[in-house]
Amino acid sequence: MTLSAIDFEFMAHAFRLAERGLYTTMPNPRVGCVLVKDGQVIAEGWHIRAGEAHAEVNALLAAGDKARGATAYVSLEPCSHTGKTGPCSQALIDAGIARLVYAMEDPNPLVSGNGIAMVRAAGIQVDGPVLEDDARALNPGFVRRMERKLPYVRCKMAMSIDGRTAMASGESKWITGPKARADVQRLRARSCAIISGVDSILQDNASLTVRVDELGLPNADEAAAKQPLRVILDSQLRTPRTALMFKQSTPILLVHNGKVDAAQLQGWPDFVELIALPGKDGRIDLTALLRELAKRHCNEVLVEAGATLSGSFLRRGLLDEIIMYMAPKLLGSNALPLFNLPLDTMSAALSLKIKDIRAVGRDWRITAAPDTEY
Repeated sequence: MTLSAIDFEFMAHAFRLAERGLYTTMPNPRVGCVLVKDGQVIAEGWHIRAGEAHAEVNALLAAGDKARGATAYVSLEPCSHTGKTGPCSQALIDAGIARLVYAMEDPNPLVSGNGIAMVRAAGIQVDGPVLEDDARALNPGFVRRMERKLPYVRCKMAMSIDGRTAMASGESKWITGPKARADVQRLRARSCAIISGVDSILQDNASLTVRVDELGLPNADEAAAKQPLRVILDSQLRTPRTALMFKQSTPILLVHNGKVDAAQLQGWPDFVELIALPGKDGRIDLTALLRELAKRHCNEVLVEAGATLSGSFLRRGLLDEIIMYMAPKLLGSNALPLFNLPLDTMSAALSLKIKDIRAVGRDWRITAAPDTEY
């Protein structure tokens, strides 16, 4: 495989195109495609939303006859199967491209090397993978779901500079400022599901929806068009039927422990689905929950919960990423902690890898991941 600096440049262009589908492609991956001839971009495309044309097809439509003899740079191996659309590998072959450069193989077992093999078998030069780590970072949830049958799980927390999330009374509005809250809305918009607990619903009465007016995006209506599945963990079905989240009729998954009365299962709105996932000690099996969400084609999942439920996800090793919004405030020693982690010794401490720190308005956003190698 012979690659030049310009190959990396055009692949980076394909990544930027793929990012345009950040909020709209799920459960499909975000994919970008650039068609190049004689060192010049002749067409580009990206996957906009599930059920519509893939990135390669959009680029080929834009190129028309100019695609013959071109190089196609694709951020993910072209598909080789027929789903809601035809196979992109065959479309590239039919268009007469001379070379394919791909960033990573498709982890979907329906593809997984077959698309590359189809293009090679047609006598087309194929090079890759190129910038594979960056390609995987574009679609962490899709990759995780295909490889491990689990979604990619983020936990979002807002805290004071002394690591507190709420006053002892539970009062927490607002720790962070409007720019941090808009950033949270964008996290919701890119997620297939939001997980919260009944205690958070009882305390905050949140709707757990994506609010268009707070997204701060030029395409806010499109980004919020497909609301994430709202998942409420409620072992004993204590969620009040007057809760604010029932005012918007987008799907809700209400998860209980299977030990509830028959009457408690009746009378919920049509958009509410109840499911039993019993775990130990009358609790809910969190691993089983994530497997269930993966079966429902959830790629990225956002946990927005209190210290107890968030701590349970963390202790069980079920969090891939923790996003902490830190406000320049002190809530004091009586306030509630970030996670409920009953640790007693330094040797029991959980280590994190800091991936990114940046200012968001007057607040700071810290992105971290559990450090399994520490």
